[in-house]
Amino acid sequence: MKIAVIGTGNMGAGIAALLAEKNIDVVIGHREPAKAAALASKIGARAQGGGIDAAFRLADIVFLALPYTAAQSVLSAAGDISGKILIDISNPVSADFSQLVIGHTTSAAEEIQSHAKTAHVVKAFNTIFAQLLPAAARKNRLQVFVAADDANAKSQVSKLASTLDFDVMDAGPLQNSRYLEPIGQMNIQFGYFLNHGPVVAPVWIKA
Repeated sequence: MKIAVIGTGNMGAGIAALLAEKNIDVVIGHREPAKAAALASKIGARAQGGGIDAAFRLADIVFLALPYTAAQSVLSAAGDISGKILIDISNPVSADFSQLVIGHTTSAAEEIQSHAKTAHVVKAFNTIFAQLLPAAARKNRLQVFVAADDANAKSQVSKLASTLDFDVMDAGPLQNSRYLEPIGQMNIQFGYFLNHGPVVAPVWIKA
């Protein structure tokens, strides 16, 4: 199984490294292919880097590890994405990270799905800071909330999250991203505005 990661920022680099650590082949895509190639070289033999269209073409599951505002332009450069599973990890935050710019009646994930009608968008990993992606950095078992309309896409992403040593919480249909994204924003508040640092994550438990 080969998975693509679009983006070379903290989340993109962290996800790509974690996939490679689990012996999963990963192709990294970036609008500047040299940046993707440099990250792949740093990660090792399980990774390769190049352009956005090549990354989409080579993989069936694609992490959109980029800001919500960049998603539409990336999808425009992706070529044929029919049947692809797109994992949206974004929280649609303002430039200063202090608030969400959309919500209540829609979500980043739903907007991405509207631009990628032939693909299957799955909301996941939006409540995990990059610092907590390495398994060694986690003192506790963390949860990944997974929301999607397509059952097969949700199942595949759930299995992948489990392989990456996260507990999976089925968060229902993609529309529930309207609730998951505010949770992600609250986590940003805890991490950066309430001085807990980027080492916190929400967990749902049965009392």
